[in-house]
Amino acid sequence: MFDFSKYKDKLKNDIGEKRFNHVIRVKDMALKINKNIDIEKIKTAALLHDCAKYNEKYYLDKYKKYCDFSNEIISNKAILHSFLGPIVAKYEYGVDDEEILNAIKYHTTGKENMTDFEKIIFLADACEENRNYEGVDKLRELAFKNLDDAVLFSLDGTIKSLVDRKMVIFPLTIKARNYLLREKNG
Repeated sequence: MFDFSKYKDKLKNDIGEKRFNHVIRVKDMALKINKNIDIEKIKTAALLHDCAKYNEKYYLDKYKKYCDFSNEIISNKAILHSFLGPIVAKYEYGVDDEEILNAIKYHTTGKENMTDFEKIIFLADACEENRNYEGVDKLRELAFKNLDDAVLFSLDGTIKSLVDRKMVIFPLTIKARNYLLREKNG
């Protein structure tokens, strides 16, 4: 399993002190939300979910043979790091567990038919203790009660915010929301 002590300094150097503190808080929140997922896997995904952030260009160049991304992903800085993250986690940090890599990949966009593990990392990132936006307290409350309701609430908030700011909504986010609605409404 992932030896955080071996990579702590590298991660802190790669993402900076402020973002490093964020990933520690995401790990703490993920452990609180956890629904019977292996604790070490939760810790690993949470700690590495932003491992490509702030270094997207460098990692795109370094791992270009693994980066068959659409222009829609490459041009969207808010999500690019999450799609690069699994590649960086694998080749820079030695993680090869597909569940962990997928939790990292979809932590910003969500996707259809998310696993509980993916939902936990998605939610922990959205509602870690320093997050402060309208609705975050309700999101935290929902995260402890029902993962699907919490993810749907978070996706709704993200989509509303993007619409209000006249920004592009990534298709996986819409698909994730629609999937949850169909599941909820039968």
